[in-house]
Amino acid sequence: MKTPLLLALPLVLMACIAPEPGPQFPADPAQVDACGAADLQGLVGQSTRVLESIRFGQTTRIIRPGMAVAMDFAADRLNIWIAEGEVIERVTCG
Repeated sequence: MKTPLLLALPLVLMACIAPEPGPQFPADPAQVDACGAADLQGLVGQSTRVLESIRFGQTTRIIRPGMAVAMDFAADRLNIWIAEGEVIERVTCG
């Protein structure tokens, strides 16, 4: 009788452990493009040299391959993802 209880104990303890929360994304769809990324989708596929002539009015992160990036979500922060070859891969808020 003790053996089944001992085998079940690890399962019960695992159920009590809460997973760490992931990045927090906005519940309000209006915040999804709070940084204006939709207007900058024309940058995708272009060389990073175009960024030298643009002045951004909000906090902007240029994210290069292999770069460490904090996973916190800031709706008004513009993220510009750079692919290998110095080409703009995507433009997002967060």
